[in-house]
Amino acid sequence: MKKILSIALATTLLASFSATAQDDKSKRPSPPAVATETIKSGATVTIDYSQPSIKGRTIGKDLEPKDGQVWRAGANEATTFEVDKDVMVEGQALPKGKYSLFTIKNGDDWTIIFNKTAKQWGAYKYAEAEDQLRVKAKGAKTAKFYEQMTFSISKAGEVSLMWGDMQVNFWVK
Repeated sequence: MKKILSIALATTLLASFSATAQDDKSKRPSPPAVATETIKSGATVTIDYSQPSIKGRTIGKDLEPKDGQVWRAGANEATTFEVDKDVMVEGQALPKGKYSLFTIKNGDDWTIIFNKTAKQWGAYKYAEAEDQLRVKAKGAKTAKFYEQMTFSISKAGEVSLMWGDMQVNFWVK
């Protein structure tokens, strides 16, 4: 009887440890990251995303974003963009809340999408009907190479997405 209880306890502990290890997002190939800043308007902007790496591949060919396709602006779960106050994004109103952040790249022209369905995996169930706001932005070449996709937010409200040698910026005020 003791042997059966010992085996049952060991099995339970092993299953519990395995489940915990799988929930550890830092162990993923595209680890989680957060960019947050209280901008000069007083709003706090938080971007929660996973950082894919290039690993010798080519963006637009082997990796997203691919021209004309909706991209989750990261890896794994859709990237989320959260503001604690109503803000203006590129001069257009965005109510306070939490959104999925998607993009569509067409050459140097980008569409930045704030979708009302904040919790979703990738862009697989993306629905344009759920978009709260779409704004236009221009892409450019970066001064340095970013192996891992990275977001930054300046105090002035400039949000930048950098990956490889590409960068796209948009303003939140």
